[in-house]
Amino acid sequence: MKIHPRGLQMAASAKGIVLIAVGTCALMMGSAASSQTPAPAAAPTDSAAYTVKPGDTLAVSVWKEPDLTRPVLIQPDGAFSFPLAGQIDARGKTPVQIQQMLIERLRKFISDPVVTASVQEVRGNKVFVIGQVTKPGEIVMNPSVNVMQALSIAGGATPFASLNNIIILRRTAGARQQALPFRYNDVARGKDLELNIELQAGDVVVVP
Repeated sequence: MKIHPRGLQMAASAKGIVLIAVGTCALMMGSAASSQTPAPAAAPTDSAAYTVKPGDTLAVSVWKEPDLTRPVLIQPDGAFSFPLAGQIDARGKTPVQIQQMLIERLRKFISDPVVTASVQEVRGNKVFVIGQVTKPGEIVMNPSVNVMQALSIAGGATPFASLNNIIILRRTAGARQQALPFRYNDVARGKDLELNIELQAGDVVVVP
């Protein structure tokens, strides 16, 4: 079968157009894939100022001392026991401060101890939201939440809630309890924003 030269020229032209189209499509797909590459994950929040609470777990390690590398649980009195170091009072201390305390204690038994201490699990830094909210219960703060955030985590108020009569129950240093008022509607409108306080461990938000 004899093919006319004009037919060969048209076929070659069509093939060229297809190749150009395929190349252009591949280039566009490559650009799209490049533009959709996820950004690097944000660095974790610095928790150097966090003070440990009863119920928290610390990860403690001593370089070249495998027997002294272990998790420790902060007891209800705010202390924990560690080999060679004895009883450590962690109340109001940051992991860095606890690390330094362990170094001072272990120097009596180990030459130039290299100690690291970090929060492994935050379980003692809790507040509670009860009453007319969708999901009442405990909230683990990591590291802190304010009243509005706590109400949001609890699923928000029910239709029966008395939003301007919310109170926060707090234990003071002398083990006395105080009730702090919180007028939700006012805060939501941008008024009395000072009422939207940072909650402390053990606080109870009551939504009547």
